[in-house]
Amino acid sequence: MDWDAEFERLKSGRPAPAAAAATPVAGPSYAPPPNLTRRNPIPSRRGADSVAPLPAAVERRPAPAEEIIDDNPFIEEEETGTPLEQLTRHWMNERHAPDILPAQEELLTSLLDHLRRQSDAVQLLREDPSTSEDEHIRIMLVQTEVERVKFIVRSYVRTRLFKIEKYARFITTNAEIQTRLTAAELDHASRHAKLTDQHFYLSVLQGLPEKQSHLDDSPLFVPPMISEPDKTRPVFVHALQRCPRIRLPDGATLDMEKGHISLMPYAVVEQLVARGEVELI
Repeated sequence: MDWDAEFERLKSGRPAPAAAAATPVAGPSYAPPPNLTRRNPIPSRRGADSVAPLPAAVERRPAPAEEIIDDNPFIEEEETGTPLEQLTRHWMNERHAPDILPAQEELLTSLLDHLRRQSDAVQLLREDPSTSEDEHIRIMLVQTEVERVKFIVRSYVRTRLFKIEKYARFITTNAEIQTRLTAAELDHASRHAKLTDQHFYLSVLQGLPEKQSHLDDSPLFVPPMISEPDKTRPVFVHALQRCPRIRLPDGATLDMEKGHISLMPYAVVEQLVARGEVELI
């Protein structure tokens, strides 16, 4: 406001000019209607009367799926992560579980195919003389990521191979655990069990009495001769979502919310691990 002009107006007794329409002040209680348009106050090449839409941030309406909140706390989330995140979770579960978990053959096949394509592309770029220095740096980053994924794949396969050889005789006699193995893993377990039995017989068992020359004996107060997974072993469990109430061996119950970490026997959470509701850490 020009205070000198206002002072002269008051001295001369002239009436005050008509007040301009107040401009609304932006704040928490003010928001433009989301489905309206405004005229562009600045003339553009299209003309002074051109109509411009409101910014996308104002016009955007949330999708119907974003407005729906599922009240059921036990529904499994659809987002399972990238293939690498899935493999990492299966790798950690396999390393910490005392039992053999279901094989992830399709996931491994897709990841190995992707790694092979990445390696071929990197090799072509390395051999291309027109590849710039910046591209060589990106190639190094890709190679580092490929090696990291290869390490996880090798560790996952080695962990399963160790368990298969440890429980080979048990695998050959248990139909349920055979469904968790691939055809190659099952064949390896059968051949390993057969070779081990032959070695024990030629080394020791053939020199023992008939009643003591068997590998499937189960005398009282003696550990079984066939190694089996110890599902009573405690494991650390991390809840990926809210889980149904868990009953512990002592009769107590436990409610695991999302993000909760607890120590309990593997047999208690075996089904939760199989359904992907928890992960082992």
